[in-house]
Amino acid sequence: MNYQTQKILLTGNIDDEAHAYLLWCCEQSNKLYNSVLFSIRQDYFENCNYKTWFDNNDNYRRSPRLRRIKVSYAQLCKDFKDNVHYQAIGGQQGQQTIKLVVEAIKGYNKLLPMWFNGELKDKPKIPNYRKKGLYQVAFTSQNIRYEPQIRICHLPIANSQRKELENPSVIIPSGANFQFLDIAEIRIVPQNGKLWAEYVYKTQLVKASNLDYSHALAIDHGVDNWLSSVTTKGKSFIVNGRRIKSINQRYNRFVAKYKQGKSQDYWDDKLEQVTHRRNCQMRDAINKAARFVINYCLKHQIGNIVFGWNDRQKESINIGKTNNQNFVQIPTARLKNRIQQLAESVGIIFTEIDEAYSSKASFLDDDLVPNYGEKPKGYKFSGKRFKRGLYKTAKGWLVNADIQAAANLLKKVATQLGINLARVVKECLTVPKRYELDGLSRSYRKQAEMWLQPIEA
Repeated sequence: MNYQTQKILLTGNIDDEAHAYLLWCCEQSNKLYNSVLFSIRQDYFENCNYKTWFDNNDNYRRSPRLRRIKVSYAQLCKDFKDNVHYQAIGGQQGQQTIKLVVEAIKGYNKLLPMWFNGELKDKPKIPNYRKKGLYQVAFTSQNIRYEPQIRICHLPIANSQRKELENPSVIIPSGANFQFLDIAEIRIVPQNGKLWAEYVYKTQLVKASNLDYSHALAIDHGVDNWLSSVTTKGKSFIVNGRRIKSINQRYNRFVAKYKQGKSQDYWDDKLEQVTHRRNCQMRDAINKAARFVINYCLKHQIGNIVFGWNDRQKESINIGKTNNQNFVQIPTARLKNRIQQLAESVGIIFTEIDEAYSSKASFLDDDLVPNYGEKPKGYKFSGKRFKRGLYKTAKGWLVNADIQAAANLLKKVATQLGINLARVVKECLTVPKRYELDGLSRSYRKQAEMWLQPIEA
């Protein structure tokens, strides 16, 4: 069984009493999270062994030895059932918050073996407390009432709070394209001063019936050219990133001008509104671009996606103040993750590959494309960047620099995936088709979905 999420804005779409109650629940959930975590941390520090040493300045140091933290979800629910914050948001909602604490501790426990085996660069830290504020509240399907005919959903009110409210339940807008029996939970999530409802529901697993795993699509990401792609079928395209770049620039200019003469930490409702709008535009662009890539693969029967990526590439980037801002703020990592999620949901194999030297090596001259740190000493590439956006090969041919970088990604995984690069020639590297985000054809989705077949559970 697969799960999907629909996100619906509540602020401005529900009455003031319901909005105030849900905000209060989020505040109590935050306090409950910290209370449960406090109990776990105190037990850990009271019962762990410490190592001691003198540092380089002869100062005495003391630190707890790393060890697994034993947690029991059932025991925590029993211990906190009389907690004031637990009672405030209701039993089932409180249990969901406790479950999130347990998941955080289990994530820490999974990191410990990786640290001891030298697989992690940074030492794992015990989950820390949340800052004062709001945290999500989850309502399970067991105690909600869903009315899709009139497009509303009723959320329960905790017994301790029913006397304080006029209405017997909280009414929020419903989702679409799913049935009540498919709902797993509804999460109330605070974000940028607004409340959102996230409907998590079950969907049937599907798999594309037409995929050819001897073909692949490679993606080189950038700024102006957000996604530059080439396929082993001799086709190439670019998803234009200038709109995303423009949205970021307008947002940064407004914030800089609005906060002029104010402290760096200044924030108000106007800035929240502008940030909310910018985030919605980013999410929309990510979903459109990711869905287009998947539908392109389905329509052209491509079974592999190769994505060029360098870990922590944004941390030490130094391409100038303006370019740094554009590159760092564009949510390409979120786009990569979204493409991976959609690819795996329909049976497309997603491969992430180190993109080192892919922009420098000449694909048409059959240059070596080594991984980072593996370039032979004294090795020189045949071609070079001729000017912005163009790459000049040893024979003097001019090709699109980003598309030929994507072709080099295919070259890196050709043996691994068993793909043939014979059709990746000069023509497809020279004039790629350019798509605008606002103009991505919906016809691709209609043509692609015909190949999706349900999988029996």
